Amino acid sequence: MGLEWDEKTFTKFTYLSDLRISRDGSIITYTLTKASLEKDKYESTVVIEYLGEGVRKYIDNASMARPSPNGRELLVARTDEKSHKSTILLYELGTLTYRKLREYENLAGLEWSPNGRLVMAVTTRRRGDEHLFFEDRTPVWFDSKGFLDGEKGVIHVLDKDSAEILDEVTINYFLMPYFKPAVWHGEELVYAVPLEENPYKLFDAYIHEVGGKSEKILDRASLMPIHSNGKEILMLGKPRKKFLSEHEFPYIWRDGELKPLVEGIKYEVASGALDAGGNAYLTLMEEGNVPLYKAVNGGLKELVRGNLTVTEFDVSDSGKVALLMETDTKLAEVHVLDGSELKQLTDYNGPVLKALGTQPMNHFRYDSLGLSIDGWFIKPGKRAEGSKAPVIVFVHGGPKGMYGYRFRYEFQLMASRGYYVVFVNPRGSAGYDEEFALKVLNRTGLEDFQDILNGVKEFLKLVDDTDPEKIGITGISYGGFMTNWAVTQSDLFKAGVSENGISYWLTSYAFSDIGLWFDKEVIGNDPLHNENYRRLSPLFHADRVKASLLLIHSLEDYRCPLDQSVMFYHVLKALGKDAYIAVFKKGPHGHSIKGTPKHRMKRYKLIMEFFDRKLVRNEKFDVDEVLKSFKKSNF
Repeated sequence: MGLEWDEKTFTKFTYLSDLRISRDGSIITYTLTKASLEKDKYESTVVIEYLGEGVRKYIDNASMARPSPNGRELLVARTDEKSHKSTILLYELGTLTYRKLREYENLAGLEWSPNGRLVMAVTTRRRGDEHLFFEDRTPVWFDSKGFLDGEKGVIHVLDKDSAEILDEVTINYFLMPYFKPAVWHGEELVYAVPLEENPYKLFDAYIHEVGGKSEKILDRASLMPIHSNGKEILMLGKPRKKFLSEHEFPYIWRDGELKPLVEGIKYEVASGALDAGGNAYLTLMEEGNVPLYKAVNGGLKELVRGNLTVTEFDVSDSGKVALLMETDTKLAEVHVLDGSELKQLTDYNGPVLKALGTQPMNHFRYDSLGLSIDGWFIKPGKRAEGSKAPVIVFVHGGPKGMYGYRFRYEFQLMASRGYYVVFVNPRGSAGYDEEFALKVLNRTGLEDFQDILNGVKEFLKLVDDTDPEKIGITGISYGGFMTNWAVTQSDLFKAGVSENGISYWLTSYAFSDIGLWFDKEVIGNDPLHNENYRRLSPLFHADRVKASLLLIHSLEDYRCPLDQSVMFYHVLKALGKDAYIAVFKKGPHGHSIKGTPKHRMKRYKLIMEFFDRKLVRNEKFDVDEVLKSFKKSNF
């Protein structure tokens, strides 16, 4: 029997991440991850590519691989499953022998200094009382971290030969996920401290001399240092933002002077790096694509572009680029750009995807309330001849998320089951100019929802083999809010699956880890008196719901906390609506990716079965039958 798309197919794929290239350009490393249903865990392997030799070697049960600047040594982290402590190991790459450097309970970052002698290890420190958490700052908790308990970031500078700590720097705030806490700048450190009044928008930046003092170089700026070549520091953001939703642009700091790297960039910069000569390499979010550029003479030169997404990249001193690149039908693989030659280095997923078959994205553009909006649809992989196909509308997170040319498992899964999959980038999305992104502020659920509705209507004009009476909607986070909102504002949707969404903006403001800043921006200031917090909340329009609704939430979500789905569910049931709720006992806001393999499998199965029964078979949703199917499969 050949490979088929189902709720377990994601375990057949190989996921690549954390790509690095040594400064001399001789070594590429990355982490290869596979999901095991039998063990209900993810197994990680560090892969070492010796470019000049065409040799590939592996280190099992390891992650966070960091090749030394000269390509002769390698740092990796190995985490113990029971204690969750991470051990830093130093490998000699010629023989792959190793020795232990240090052990940390919360290892969050690891980087070589340019001279290859010092190592930066980033960790955290909390109060750690065995009976209680205590906090005198906001927020009290944060997604993927739980209760913060006074967490502070700690940077250790290690001597790799003696394994001793030569210096310690304390960051007087918790370590924000997805932000680089520090980078090497020559043999000094540059680090940013988020400010409590708005830690996503305001930072103080410092340069620290190892064994000496820290000097503040930026005060209350909206810039985060992301890379350095020892002369210049590359920063992303703006000198001072008014809104979190403003774009991130590249700036160069050198000898106390801050300048824009390139003037007049329309699109938001996703990431960047510098080579030894001061050339900057950038990925930009462009209307569903994420291409790679090089900054040249105040402008941008295209290096890698097309209908694709460069998810990660790293640059050697000489400008050789290692990158992870994916498309709508292909998972990310390693590529190397050397001069003008782009070469694909790996093909872990090609044979599996060929055996499964994938459906490409079809683009369309339409006018919505005076704006030009991008939309896409994926055709069903199979269905009965002559039948009208049901439709699933997906809504991305954010609102400043972006759909485009990336491989999305749920899209391929639902298309394989006979559904058209439709998705658009409404106003507020990333990937367009800054004005487009800001149009959703204080109006979330109004014009952006109309953009989605208009996209569905345009799709129905383009395709004549759909059933307009069988349209579902789903999304997570902002997509979950929009699903809740959609079924209260329109009768177009016959079923919805809302994941970790918002139903009442006031409690989100007060309860979410980012609500004190984010909700005030997208809904409005003065939450206790602003009418938007009621009129834009799906909860207060629950009596209008006619669709069947499945609410999925994760118990450990501190971004859009559990109360949001529980409140909406209780009110819907009290009104006699066809509503269901599934609460996963573990997993953060991004549980769709970060949940354990069995968790993810059950989530996929719930979504598939709910839409099949409500849109196709018009049956009652019996979750006990779904759960029994897992037991029969021994999972």
